[in-house]
Amino acid sequence: MKRGFKGFKTEQLFFLCLNQAARQIRHTKNIRIDQTVKGGRNTGNLTETLMEELNCETMFTLPVIGGISESVVVTWILMAVLVLASVILVRNLRVENPGKVQLALETGIGWAQDFFEGIIGKENRRYVPYLITVLLYLAAANTIAPLCGFKPPTKDLNVTAALAIMSMCLIEFSGIRKNGLKHWVKHFAQPVPVVAPIMILEIVIRPLSLCMRLFGNMLAGFVVLELLKFFVPLIIPIPVSFYFDIFDGLLQAYVFVFLTALFMTEEME
Repeated sequence: MKRGFKGFKTEQLFFLCLNQAARQIRHTKNIRIDQTVKGGRNTGNLTETLMEELNCETMFTLPVIGGISESVVVTWILMAVLVLASVILVRNLRVENPGKVQLALETGIGWAQDFFEGIIGKENRRYVPYLITVLLYLAAANTIAPLCGFKPPTKDLNVTAALAIMSMCLIEFSGIRKNGLKHWVKHFAQPVPVVAPIMILEIVIRPLSLCMRLFGNMLAGFVVLELLKFFVPLIIPIPVSFYFDIFDGLLQAYVFVFLTALFMTEEME
């Protein structure tokens, strides 16, 4: 039998190479298994974080009402802050020589009033205070709450559903008040009676779309931010966090009240 290099037989050299290749394959498989296990653990941690964000803990229990969730407590805090800020900011209002704070408030309220009156009409300005109130609440809930370390109430599906139901009641009430109950009933059969079931279903679709749009966008922002923290944990999440905590929160507040005013206009036609 012929000899290979360094005194090894050809068969021995061949089996030695096979043995080394098998060891390398086993080592590579073990690395992949370890990476898979670690990835599964990280994915599990992300899932647990997401579920914790969706679950609203019960802060305390009242004898008659029952458990009070975290979103309700944060809403109470935001209400108190907004009321206190309103009381403080509207003191010492002057007709002549107004201060900078008064000018800023008048500019903001004037812009909001003109904006909503441009959608629903000046003859329906009675609904503007409600729309501005919802806008302020959503803006505070989506921006101030996370900056102060609280979970935004809009990540609770019960909160977004309650806001959507309130908007639905206002939308239908505005149509009945403007055109009367008889016209409100008849408009379900327009232009042809066949579409009546679809028109009735629209009463449920409108608040459902408002509810799921607000809840889904807030939840999606949290998921994207957590994924960025998982893959790029250092620099990129900082500006992205500013976007989702500030800009996107204000944008969702604007979209919610804008669609509510738009649905009111359609109902009052």
